[in-house]
Amino acid sequence: MLSIMRACKEAGTVKRVVFTSSVGTINIEERPRPAYDQDNWSNIDFCRRVKMTGWVRLLLTHLLLLVDMTCATSEMIRPGFGGAQMYFVSKSLAEKAAMDYARENDVDFISIIPTLVVGPFLSAGMPPSLVTTLALVTGNEAHYSILKQVQLVHLDELCNSMTYLFEHPDANGRHICSSHDTTIHGLARMLRERFPEYDIPEKFAGIDDDLEPIHFSSKKLLDHVFRFRYTAEDMFDAAVWTYREKGLILLGVKGAGGQASAASKLGAVLVGEGRAIVRERWRQLGVGLELG
Repeated sequence: MLSIMRACKEAGTVKRVVFTSSVGTINIEERPRPAYDQDNWSNIDFCRRVKMTGWVRLLLTHLLLLVDMTCATSEMIRPGFGGAQMYFVSKSLAEKAAMDYARENDVDFISIIPTLVVGPFLSAGMPPSLVTTLALVTGNEAHYSILKQVQLVHLDELCNSMTYLFEHPDANGRHICSSHDTTIHGLARMLRERFPEYDIPEKFAGIDDDLEPIHFSSKKLLDHVFRFRYTAEDMFDAAVWTYREKGLILLGVKGAGGQASAASKLGAVLVGEGRAIVRERWRQLGVGLELG
């Protein structure tokens, strides 16, 4: 990170550096708080204290769980996510070093801290963040704990915030980019309503029914008159229908064992209807991306 900062300084033509940070630089600590803002930092000593030994464990975590570290949560310090916490350490130290260099060398520096990114995508395969986001649809129980108290932002909002802050003359320092706070129960409720063809769980072992959301404040971003346009429903509609368009997830119907069945003629009809719904919503929002 410092080599990039030095290169920007030496070039003499860089107007402003916009750095994509990680929510894992904010909320990794032994006892979660009810709310966080851009002034909070993860507890590096705690991350180091609970780290697991051996880089093999870290490699397996990345390969098997496909965790999107940019949207990491405090749940990832548990044993199933061994080694991930050292990513939080490196990300935190890199951001702090960049901020110090920027201050000492008069470099205009902004960091954007996104929460879990949801929405449509262009890649041929599953984006790692959506592996987690749609875990309730796909039945990927290993990711349920990450969704326990989760914060969300639409992909377009994150991209727009980067351009917006780059161009805003008064922007400086750290900014959280997060539009929605919810729990796994609220998320499951919404998904059951919008996608009844899938068996979305109603109960989650080891997770309290009266769980409260943890708030990640985007007030600093909103104070620059940035506005979020997408609802949580918009995010998940776009994600699910894009998955279906690319054949990465089948249209499910409730069946034996709670597993989604193969797509059928009905599925093809619903995919077409879903595509039309998403197109219309994007038209209302002025979004130009097309769904095939």
